[in-house]
This record gives sequence, structure tokens and C-alpha cells, in this order.
Amino acid sequence: MINKYLLATFLCNIIGFLSADEVPTINPMATIQTKDGEKITSNYSGSAPLKVTFNANTENTAGWNSYYEWRFNLEEDQTPYLIRYEENTEYTFTKAGTHNIRLYAKFVQGNDTISYTQDFWNLKDPITISISESILQMPNAFSPNEDGINDIYKAKNGYQSITEFHAYIFNRWGQKLYEWTDPAGGWDGKFNGKPVEEGVYFVLVEAKGADGKKYHIRRDVNLLRGYTVGGVRSGGE
Repeated sequence: MINKYLLATFLCNIIGFLSADEVPTINPMATIQTKDGEKITSNYSGSAPLKVTFNANTENTAGWNSYYEWRFNLEEDQTPYLIRYEENTEYTFTKAGTHNIRLYAKFVQGNDTISYTQDFWNLKDPITISISESILQMPNAFSPNEDGINDIYKAKNGYQSITEFHAYIFNRWGQKLYEWTDPAGGWDGKFNGKPVEEGVYFVLVEAKGADGKKYHIRRDVNLLRGYTVGGVRSGGE
């Protein structure tokens, strides 16, 4: 990370008479809400959809007219796919790959102008947000016996970067019993609030990943009410 005071001193030498404490500075950073709390960083890897807040973190801007331009581009493409004109901005990433984010800023006071453009970014790495490729798998069985283990039929742990998701549960006669649109959700083995019988059901999943991959999953689902860890029958329904 570039030392902002060294940069400020450099700018002061250019404009001649301002002290380092009078020069407007920026320190762009990303803020992500993770399961462990808020994370402020300039480099993050995660799964889509990923909502990120970008803050300019300006100082010494009183009395200056400020102009901001956030540029978003994929690492392999130098042309921005998105430009935002605000001091702080928020964006939800839904495409796999490495995204580089740079803030261009200009501060004007009378005849004096302080600019943070490509010369600034030649000295500083961009904010980097890396979105993983998609993964989605569905299990072939679950045991809704209220033992707190495998009670909900849902996507296997480890799914990632799923930006579209729609799942349906059918019985053997083709009747739809349940549907959900969040891979974190699932079916509790009930229809109209009542437990269905133990047996074989069917799941249909239509989904799309951040990498453009499309998922069309159709498979049997074994509902095992009397099953517990270790395969011992619990004597349930």
C-alpha cells in the first residue's frame, strides 16, 4: 500500500506551497460483510453473488470541489465494464474472474488541482475482487427425523458462485410438493404442513453460475425418516 503522506508530499512539491496536511488524499478500500463480520481490505476472494461497498476514505477535502470516478474491469480486459461517479459506491459481483477496481479522483480549489489518476495507480495496486467458478451438487437422500442431522434436503455443502437457482420437489405421480429459489434453503419433507411418507421423490434444479455454467439437475431423492447416523433405525415414522 502506498504511503499517502509520501504521496501528499510529492503533490505538495508539484503545487509548491501547500503542506502535506492540507493536500486532499484518498485511500480506496473495499468493505465486505462476511460470516465472521465486516472485513475491510484491498484484496478479497469469494463466491458470487458478492456485495461489496467501496469507500474513497478521503481526508483534507474541506474547501475543495471533489470529482470521483470508480472504474471496474476484468483483469484480462483493460476497458472498464462499469464506471461509477460517486465518492462511495456499492456493487454486487455476479461474474467469475478477477475484477480490478480503481478510483480516479480530482480535487479543485481556485487555480489548484490535485488529481489521482493513472500516475497514482502506477504506484499502487488496484483493489482486487476475485469471484470463484461455480459448483453445485444435490444429494440423493436425506432423513427428516428431527435429530438435527440431515433434516433438510438442500444443495451439498461447498456450493459456490450460484447466481440463479430454482429447485422443485415432485412425488412419483409428478405432483409438485415444494419449490425454493435460494441454494441455502431446502425441503423439510413436508407437504401442506404435514410429513410425507418415506420413499423416493424427485428433484429438478435449474441454476446458473457466475462463470456462465448452466445446471440442469434431475435425480431421485430418498426420504429416510427412520435413518440416523451410523445407519441405525430410530423407530420414527
